[in-house]
Amino acid sequence: MKALFLALALAVVAPAALAQTTPGLSKQASPPSYGGPISLTAAEALIDRALTAARAGGHRMAVAVVEPNGELVAFARMDDTQYGSILIAQRKAWTAARYRLATSTMEERTLAGRTVTLANDDALPIAGGIPIFVNGHVVGAIGVSGASAAEDAAVATAALAAD
Repeated sequence: MKALFLALALAVVAPAALAQTTPGLSKQASPPSYGGPISLTAAEALIDRALTAARAGGHRMAVAVVEPNGELVAFARMDDTQYGSILIAQRKAWTAARYRLATSTMEERTLAGRTVTLANDDALPIAGGIPIFVNGHVVGAIGVSGASAAEDAAVATAALAAD
């Protein structure tokens, strides 16, 4: 009987205790909302700009553009790009869209000690994936792979900057 009473008491008190914030910790800002999916025309334009930036840097890259749920809208792989970059580009875009966060930010947090991210099978915390925003809403993401993570991120950023 005591065990049942204790379990009921914990069931009532625990949610309230968990809802309290710890002093000194600020509440994170709400993530941006999702919008409608990026169009094929816009996705292809981003890929063209990314490929132009990749060629300018002397890289062979794969580029993926996905809609907010992470599903592929458009993809391109330059000749002689390593085959591993195909899936990596798509996973970077998928991660950036679904988490509404640049994969470079996830990478920085992981390297700073937030290693729990590595236990998440559906997140790829390697720079090169960036959400695409239209009017403050995430409409998709671009993912780039084929060079270093920093170079992948630079190509993705260049493609988005031309907008």
